Formats: sequence, structure tokens, C-alpha cells
Amino acid sequence: MTATALNTGTPELLASLEAGVLTLTLNRPEARNAMTRAMNQALAEQLARAELDPEVKCVVLTGAGKGFCAGGDVKGMAASGDGTVGPRTIDEAIHVQRVNQRETAGRLFKMPKPTLAVLPGAAAGAGLALALACDLRLMSSTAIMTTAFARVGFSGDYGGSYFMTQLVGAAKARELYFLSERVSADEAVRLGLANWSCAPEELGARALQIAQRLASGPTVAYRYMKENLNRALAGGELHDCLDLEATHHIHCGQTEDHREAAQAFVEKREPVFKGR
Repeated sequence: MTATALNTGTPELLASLEAGVLTLTLNRPEARNAMTRAMNQALAEQLARAELDPEVKCVVLTGAGKGFCAGGDVKGMAASGDGTVGPRTIDEAIHVQRVNQRETAGRLFKMPKPTLAVLPGAAAGAGLALALACDLRLMSSTAIMTTAFARVGFSGDYGGSYFMTQLVGAAKARELYFLSERVSADEAVRLGLANWSCAPEELGARALQIAQRLASGPTVAYRYMKENLNRALAGGELHDCLDLEATHHIHCGQTEDHREAAQAFVEKREPVFKGR
């Protein structure tokens, strides 16, 4: 099957859909894919469409060239002399930032479809936050992660402090934010910041393998798995989590996918899921 290129409205974000896998590529390789307003707006629009598009079964977020995403465009901030506000009032800038964060990192985290970040290189600052917002992370063995905020006098954004604290615990998250040290791919896997690392030349094939497996999986079950896990992560009360699990589990038992999987188990073959 041939990938279908999608129009994002800007060359700074590339999008393609193939066999249920929507691949979104941050595309400013000359700037290590540092964020811009156009890129963020396009990313938000593509994620909003993906959440509701039944043809999209899995979302892959990656970066062009040698990096994943360097976060905010610090060189642009230095040139303008203002890293956050620009021509807006402070209140306006805060509101815009909140909306941007919810529609990008927030949607990656909450959308009822699996999301996979593929890191060919460095993920820093808000770029790291976008990677951590995804359900799963695959890194090139030469890639690194760093919060980077302390090095440029920022406190952090795009949910990174939430995601990192949940993944590695409060003490380690504080260390990584305060000191802004680089974390290698092997260390990221050990800490639980990444799920896998592989040789750079194997990254594309490994990412495709994982994404295709997710895209061909039980869509309805994935939706409810993610809601269950997010509820637990948010500190849901035990009985509330149990009740939610029961509701979702019984519902999944009524799906065509469950019946197909049960029959496949009896017949000792792989199930073919249809997402219903």
C-alpha cells in the first residue's frame, strides 16, 4: 500500500497516511525541528483530525533529519529579545500557550488511539515533552533527551513536568529539570523514559513494525485501555478505576474484534481485527 501525503498547510510539518498509520514529521531539520507557530498550529490541526478520523488507527510523531525536536526556537527568541509574549499582552500569551499545549501534547496524551514518538536524534525542552506525551517512545541509540529549560532560563512547558514525574518519579524528575543533563538512549530506556532503542539504521524499520502492529490491533480495546490507564495515572480512586474497567471490559466483550480473537485463539491463528 502506498502512503498518501496530506496537506498540512506548511512545509514545517509533513503528514502521510498508510495502512492506518498517520505519520507526522516535524520538518525544520536545519534547526533540529525547533517549534514555530506554523508548525504548532499544523500539528494541532492534524491531531484533531486524526482523533476523529476512523482511517487513522495509530499516530507516529517524528522529526526530519538528525533530530526529533529541539523545543522552542531559542535563536528566534534571542533575536526578538522576548521568549514568550511577542506583540501580545501577558494574559493573551498565557491563554494562547495553554491552548497550544492542550491541542498538541494534551491531545497526544488523551486521544483514544495509540501514539508513538520516534526519535532519530535529540528531544529537548518542549520537544521532549511532546515525546513524553506519546504512549510509547522508540529512540535511535545515538539520540538523547534533555529538559534543557534551566539552560535557557525557562521553567518548562507542554506537560513535560507532569509526564516526566509520572514516568520516573518526583526526585529524578527534579534532578533532570534542575540540572538539565543529557540522557542517553540506553539510560532513557533504563529510567522508563523510552520503551526501546535501536541502531540508527534500524530505526525506520523498527518504527514501522511497531506502528503497523498498533494499527492492526483491536481499536476499541485500545481506546478503553488508554482511558483506563490515564484514569489510573491521574490518581483515580480504586473503586472508580475498577468500575471503569468493568464497564469497558464488558463492552469490549460485545465487539466483533473480541469474537474474532476468541475464534482465532481456538483455531491457533493470528486474529484479524476490524476495529468494531
